Amino acid sequence: MTTKHGADERSTLLGCLDHLRGSIAGKAADVPEPQARTAGVPSGTNLLGLIKHLTYVERFYFLGEPITSLGRTMRPGRDETAEGLLEGYRRAVEEANDVIATWDDLTIDAPRRPGKPPASRRWVLTHMIEETARHAGHADILREQIDGATGR
Repeated sequence: MTTKHGADERSTLLGCLDHLRGSIAGKAADVPEPQARTAGVPSGTNLLGLIKHLTYVERFYFLGEPITSLGRTMRPGRDETAEGLLEGYRRAVEEANDVIATWDDLTIDAPRRPGKPPASRRWVLTHMIEETARHAGHADILREQIDGATGR
């Protein structure tokens, strides 16, 4: 993580979030098919499903795009490739960071989340750190099961 001592709150939170985003993308990169989409646990969780889910969540919280079915966000379609899903995730992160860059006051409401009450920008950033960290931990375990790779 490359947050600097004395950085403002937004920069500190975004630095933490970006570190986690890079971690989970790195866990899903270069994993061959079908292992990247193969469930590693009985719930069906897989690396590409985690990336697809986080793409939807980034777009929901930072860009105000609706999610019609959260369950579907965890399941990559047959036509969806690892490369395409990772590119979509990186694009969503880039667009989200463009929005976050305009946030000078974290106490005001973030973009409207369809079907949800307003939330402060601070809450959204903190929630996305939690959400991404949680799934990065899942990705760590799944990647270790696939090929033994550990670490960030």
